[in-house]
Amino acid sequence: MQGMGDGAGEACPFEFNFDEKTFKVGDTVSYRVNGSLEGFPFVGTLVEVHEDHVLIAGDAQDSDKRYRGTRESRPQVDYSEI
Repeated sequence: MQGMGDGAGEACPFEFNFDEKTFKVGDTVSYRVNGSLEGFPFVGTLVEVHEDHVLIAGDAQDSDKRYRGTRESRPQVDYSEI
């Protein structure tokens, strides 16, 4: 993702997997949260991958906190999980 770094033309420091068909544990994903956080991008790591959902470690300060998200290119997490 260009323009996400500090300088002009600098690339984003994350490498995301946007292909939900190839999701695997350890992948970095960009996920969304509905409600009052709609429109803000979040970064997390997949800790479980299931046929119809994923579990995302999205809080670097709390490694036990997991968010359930939809299994799509940018998973959707319900605001009530945050």
